[in-house]
Amino acid sequence: MTDAETKDGVIRVTVWNENIHESNGDELVNRLYPDGIHGAIADGLRSLLGDKITVRVALLQEPENGLPQEVVDSTDVLLWWGHIGHDQVADDVVDRVHSAVHAGMGILVLHSGHFSKIFKRLMGTTCSLKWRNDGERELVWTISPKHPIADGVPSPIVIPEQEMYGEFFDIPVPEESIFLSTFAGGEVFRSGVTYTRGRGKVFYFSPGDQEFPVYHHPDIRRVLANAVRWAAPIGPRLELTADRHELGWFEA
Repeated sequence: MTDAETKDGVIRVTVWNENIHESNGDELVNRLYPDGIHGAIADGLRSLLGDKITVRVALLQEPENGLPQEVVDSTDVLLWWGHIGHDQVADDVVDRVHSAVHAGMGILVLHSGHFSKIFKRLMGTTCSLKWRNDGERELVWTISPKHPIADGVPSPIVIPEQEMYGEFFDIPVPEESIFLSTFAGGEVFRSGVTYTRGRGKVFYFSPGDQEFPVYHHPDIRRVLANAVRWAAPIGPRLELTADRHELGWFEA
């Protein structure tokens, strides 16, 4: 796998979490994720990527939802985990992140982040799906084994207990489908898909419910680490604008 050409050779990662279950004292979530879901994700990235990355955490409860302009400007790849607080994300923050993706920032949208404002805006669809939370076994099958995100990932990844996500998943046809999940109840789900929006890369990955220790799973951590490297921008961020011909040659 070839590392992306970032500004200083190091991928600057921001892990965003709505942090509602943790801050509300949810005993199960705090037992599974004593440092928060964001902490588990960040720890996995650091353990696998080491000095190839720097990681900061951003939370919904912070000023500007943890994503002021200076944070977004200094982020190469943003990971987004949300569940019950989608409506609490300010629209101007969504605008800021949306513009950054189109300019070249990578974004990884995780699990119930499929209903986030930013993912729905990037997709242009409802992003609805079927779900059932009975703690079923999930098998995550690699269907694009040569893709960089699948590098070193076993097929299938076995998740003993997980929330079921099922089709139909209302998203545009993916540019690449990397993972397909099957569940004990018989459902299937496109659990790992990629898109390009402007100059930015988008990866949606569904495993990771707050009621199960999925972000401690070594194979899930490998997927996220691979995806960070894949989504990192190549070259400087570039705002995409409608150019006006300065000489006016095409004016009536």
